[in-house]
This record gives sequence, C-alpha cells and structure tokens, in this order.
Amino acid sequence: MQKLYTAAGQKLPDIPWDRYPRPQLVRQDWLCLNGSWKLSWTGQETNICVPFCPESLLSGVEVPPAIGEQMTYRRSFRIPDSWRGRRVLLHFGAVGRECRVFVNDTEVARHDSGYLSFSADITDALRPGDNELAVTAVNDLDRRFPWGKQSGKRGGMWYTPVSGIWQTVWIEPVPEHYIHALRIETDAEGCTVRCDGACEGTLLFEGSEIALRNGFARIDVPSPELWSPEHPKLYRFALCSGEDAVESYFALRTLRIETVDGLPRLCLNGEPYFFNGLLDQGYWSDGLYTPASPDAYAEDILAMKSLGFNTLRKHIKVEPEQFYYDCDRLGMVVFQDMVNNSGYHYVRDTVLPTLHFQHRRDTYYNRSTEARAIFTRTMHETVEQLRNHPCICYWTIFNEGWGQFCADEQYELLRAQDPTRFIDSTSGWFHQTKSDVDSIHCYFDPQHLGKRPERPQVISEFGGYVWKLPEHSFNREKTYGYKKFDSREAFTADLLRLYREEILPLIPRGLCAAIYTQVSDVEDETNGLLTFDRAVCKLESETFRPLMDELCAAIRS
Repeated sequence: MQKLYTAAGQKLPDIPWDRYPRPQLVRQDWLCLNGSWKLSWTGQETNICVPFCPESLLSGVEVPPAIGEQMTYRRSFRIPDSWRGRRVLLHFGAVGRECRVFVNDTEVARHDSGYLSFSADITDALRPGDNELAVTAVNDLDRRFPWGKQSGKRGGMWYTPVSGIWQTVWIEPVPEHYIHALRIETDAEGCTVRCDGACEGTLLFEGSEIALRNGFARIDVPSPELWSPEHPKLYRFALCSGEDAVESYFALRTLRIETVDGLPRLCLNGEPYFFNGLLDQGYWSDGLYTPASPDAYAEDILAMKSLGFNTLRKHIKVEPEQFYYDCDRLGMVVFQDMVNNSGYHYVRDTVLPTLHFQHRRDTYYNRSTEARAIFTRTMHETVEQLRNHPCICYWTIFNEGWGQFCADEQYELLRAQDPTRFIDSTSGWFHQTKSDVDSIHCYFDPQHLGKRPERPQVISEFGGYVWKLPEHSFNREKTYGYKKFDSREAFTADLLRLYREEILPLIPRGLCAAIYTQVSDVEDETNGLLTFDRAVCKLESETFRPLMDELCAAIRS
C-alpha cells in the first residue's frame, strides 16, 4: 500500500491541532496536550504523536498494536501558576474505544464510546510541579459498541481501524461554580439559551446586556437574518456568570415539511430547498480519522461548495467540533448519521436488498438487549453533543440495516429529544412505518423515487463513479467503486449525464435531496471527487457548477 501524505501532513507542527477544540463554549485559558507521548504495549514502547491513532502515518508508530491489545499512553504536564485556586478540567475529544484515564496514578475517568467526547475534573489528583497523565485504551472492535466502518480485515468498503486517542487532549481552568454546557434553541426571530451549571449572570449580545435568570436567557434579534448555505449568518454572544465567562454563537433557521404544488417538500426557512449533497466518510490518507490540520475541514467544505454542493452526509462517524463549526460558518448543511453497532451480514444487508428484497420487519433484528441499549444511549449522547450546530438539519438513525432494530421506536425517541430536525429512520432499505422521508439507495439501477409518495423523496446514496489516479491511490492493485472510467473527460461527461438525465427530472416529481458517493477516495475506494491525499479534484468547477446550480433552482421553479 502506498504511503500518501496530505500537504499539511508533510509539515506537521510539534503540537498538532493546537486550536481551541470547543467553538460553541470558548474560554480564554486552556492548554493543549497534543504532541509527543509515550506509547507502550506488551513489552514495546515508542513515541506517538497525539491526536493521531497508532494505525495512521502521522502517529509515527511504525507497527501499531494488534486489535484488542491494550495500549498505555503517558506524558507529563504542568499547571500554569496563573491557574492556582481554580478547578482544572481534562478533556478528550475522542478515544477509540474503551479507555481509563489516570492522573498521578489516580483514576479520574472511564469511557467506552469511541466517537464521543468526555471530561473529568482532575483538581484533586494534581500535585505541584510535574503531573503524570496516563491513558489505557483498547480497541477490541466489540460490536456491541459503535464501530462504524472499521474492520480488522480492511478492504473494499471497510477501512483500517482507529484505536486510542484520535482527537485533541486538553485542559482548562474554571472557577468553583462554572458554566458546564449551553443548550441553544432557535426560531426565526431569536433564541433561548439554557445554561447548565449556572443560574444567574449576564448575556452580552450586540452591545446589549440580557439577564440570565434561573439558567435561562432569551435573545430577540432585530431584523433577523436566516442561516442557509448561501447566507451562513452567525450571531455571537458572551455569557458571564460569577467568575466564569464564555463565548458562543447561534444561527437562525427553520426546518419544516410542507406540501408545495401537491408534493411534500423539505423546506429551509419556509422555502423548498434541494439538498444537493455528498457522502462524507471523514477519512484521511495520513491521519485516518484525523486530518493533519483542522484547516482540512474548511478546505474540503470549500472545495465541495465550489462544485455546487450544499450538503454533506457525515457517514456513520462523529467528527471533532471543528468540522461542524466550519460547516456552520462557511455554509454547508450536514446530514448526520448515527454510528452503527452490532452485526453486519453481507447477504442480508447488501446482496438481497440490491436484488430488491428490501422489506423486512426489524423487531427481531439485533436481538442483543445490551447492544440495543448501547445504541440508544449513544444516539442520545450524539444528539446532545451536536445539537447546537445549526448546520445539522437531518439525522440518520440506521444505514442499510446495519445493526437495525425497532426503527419506529428509535424514531419516536429521537423525535422526542429533537423535534426540530428531519429524521431519516432507515437510509437505503428495510423501511418501517415511521420516518420523515422516503430514503433510498440507488447504485445499479436508473435513478428513481421511492414507493411512499406521501413523504419527501431522498436518494441518500447513489453514484460511486471511479476515475482512479494511481499515483494518488492508496491501493494501486485493487479498485472499489460502481462504474469505472479511464479519463477525466469520460468521468466528467458521464457524471454530468447522470445528474442531467436522471437526477434533474426527478426534482419536479418530488425529489428533495440527493447524496452522491462521495467526497474523497478512501483506501481501496476510488470513487471520490477528491483523491485520498486531497491533492487532486477530479472535476472542474467551471464545467460542473452550472448544472449543480440548475438542480438547486429546479425545486423552486
């Protein structure tokens, strides 16, 4: 396999990702703990560059531990003198999968979900001078827990596993009584801010002071500007409570399903909107789950916007908050998948549905009571972690039956938790009775609508065309994709034909969203619009963009 570095990966700084990791709850004081750590397992020790997983090129680990083998990370750190008298919080963006955290041999945290952030108050474990931080982690690919597309035998549509620390590790000081979290609920005129951990204080917004009472404050926005990919307006505010002060932001937008000219439509800000999107796996040639630089997200987003896309379907992965912040500020809708757990069966979940055997009740799928409970808990935690981001307009619960069970019940749970966004219960097939959309995958047949015309129509995966550039491909020998081309010209021509002759005519008939596979090549898959190393965009904007603009305008004509 080729070692493919992105441009940023070729000039990695000593402390990668040295950027405040939580854009919606920003404090001024913090300390990044990324960079060089010691990593040991089964009698071996090496240096590793955090936050890159040991399986990645950027980690510097030549031969990573085996799947299921426990690793121990170690480093020392000092608390700045200016933090004296304050509490100290330790934060992890994500660790795959199960981990325990120790400060000076005192256990301060345990966590078992490889895609979600967690924190610990480590104040009582600290000592003057150097402090020792240790993290034990094991990625056993236990399928009771979310595992996404990781596989111990990577190949095709299954990818290299991601073990251990793969997002930023950092500490920050807070007063004894501090703001734990913000919950931001918006409408077309303003927002309500709920503050967990503080009851009284002052919210500062555009020169005005608004009282925080009983943990709540209401911001009414004069002459409100609504957020959209074409106009990604963000409003910023500061919140002071006691000795704590944070900065945050919000955006105003509405999402509704409305009947327009006799057809159900997904509406953004009261108008039918065509969500013209791409599947986004979130893999990188040198960092796997973690790009070399946080700037990489903005580069991908802007590259796709330049081609005329306005939506990314974040495919069964939860990203660092930097990704969602960049989508918020640059204007990119996100369709966010829940990360699958439990089993995958090739014949049941892929072969038979591709042959149109797509209707099965899911009451007895995924029969493990424990696995079901873990999925439901993780779905809830995913929504709580991401819910303030205006870019997220759509949740996907299950993809192609992977780990699917009782989708109607999961829909009701998610709808109760978040009544504001669209919900796709079953992307692809094995549809049950409750979902906001009729969501199909269509790779091998002519593009068509689903069988539930009473719902907004969504083609949530299609395309997957391949134009392979060997010098920018991870695997020169094997190629995975759905239709192959030998030149940029042939690739571009047939992709334009696909959109013009098959997608565009469906929009007047009810198509509301189309998600092409995919943003970038991923390992064996070479069906991306960008190469895996992000060195080449396979399309030219001046050729492709006009048709994309025509697609988005068609829903309003």
